[in-house]
Amino acid sequence: MKKLLEYIKSVRSEWFKIVWPSRDAVIRATVMILIFSGLAALFFFVIDSCLNTVVGWIF
Repeated sequence: MKKLLEYIKSVRSEWFKIVWPSRDAVIRATVMILIFSGLAALFFFVIDSCLNTVVGWIF
């Protein structure tokens, strides 16, 4: 029981050391992720379309 209480106290003390990002930082990171995901999707769409055309010419 003593070890459990020590564990809970250590977890609680570590919890207060967490530095949470600001709202602006979260919004900026989310926007960047959405932009880069869109760019990656566009890139793979173009590559897929090109390869599909090439394969269509061959077969």
